[in-house]
Amino acid sequence: MDRFDHSPIKGRGAVSNPANRFAETRIEACDDGWASEERESTPRVERIRDAACSIISRNRSPDVPFDQSINPYRGCEHGCIYCYARPSHAYWGHSPGLDFETKLYYKPHAAELLRKELGRPRYRCANIALGVNTDGWQPIERELKLSRALLEVLWEHRHPVCIVTKSALIERDLDLLTPMAAQGLARVMISLATLDRDLARRMDPRAAAPQRRLQTIARLAEAGVPTGVLVAPVIPFLNDQELETLLERAREAGATTARYVLLRLPRELEGLFGDWLSAHYPQRAERVMNRIRDCRGGKAYDSDFANRFRGEGVFADLINRRFHKAVGRLGFGDPAQLDCGKFRVPGVARQLDLFDGGEA
Repeated sequence: MDRFDHSPIKGRGAVSNPANRFAETRIEACDDGWASEERESTPRVERIRDAACSIISRNRSPDVPFDQSINPYRGCEHGCIYCYARPSHAYWGHSPGLDFETKLYYKPHAAELLRKELGRPRYRCANIALGVNTDGWQPIERELKLSRALLEVLWEHRHPVCIVTKSALIERDLDLLTPMAAQGLARVMISLATLDRDLARRMDPRAAAPQRRLQTIARLAEAGVPTGVLVAPVIPFLNDQELETLLERAREAGATTARYVLLRLPRELEGLFGDWLSAHYPQRAERVMNRIRDCRGGKAYDSDFANRFRGEGVFADLINRRFHKAVGRLGFGDPAQLDCGKFRVPGVARQLDLFDGGEA
């Protein structure tokens, strides 16, 4: 059920909890005068076991630089209001709003499923993206360690992996990422949208602070892990003025590659983001949404592969030119190429080790 009171909630990104689009019935909140006594202060996090039978997802999107991905969690406690994955929570009978950041699904057998899939006769090694839908290093990972277990399997079988995260917890796994990177098997992108602590606290309340993410870039780079910065999302009149500064600070920290994404608002995310804007930045909410529509052909979102990450129109073109000019000036390069040639098929690789002396 949605909240009729769309005021900010401490520690949460969404200010509303709309019914999912597949619900047969809907319950609308009604202010009966008792709201101040009934309102829940901070919704509790609920962990839900996900009995998944497979772990590798595949896509054929021409604008995505990978065709295999793994997400050990559904939903994300970081609470980023702009997260494009929010609408997917409706498939599980939940709201893309507060439910997305409080009802978290986890796949307890993720590592075992991965080893099984890597060992299938028809499997062909290709880069696997880890945590690209919801962050694999969100707070729940600190205890469950599912992403770490997946990394252990990938390292054991010398399988390449690319990671996107905004969590400093990734530093915990440097003991795996460092040797993987040394063999051309790992690279990391740190997502960074703003250096403004107040804006960050409102946009992604439970993610690492911006300065902490810069520190994570530095520590990964110092350990020899190819690290880039993902400036995402770029939001008109909220953080677009920071674009060059974000790139400069990331480059100083050790990032060697850079990408950016213009804000995407698929499905329910348009309403969720609009509610958030009205709650936090009421005086510029309409201006922000109008500029977003200018970049999407008059709509809040356009799923066309050619434009969904960059947008179109004068403002989108300006952002694109600013980004590429800054990237060239700062000396960012292309992402490190990962090596699929070292892959060891589960079971088969261990037998071959008997003949090569067990060398790495």
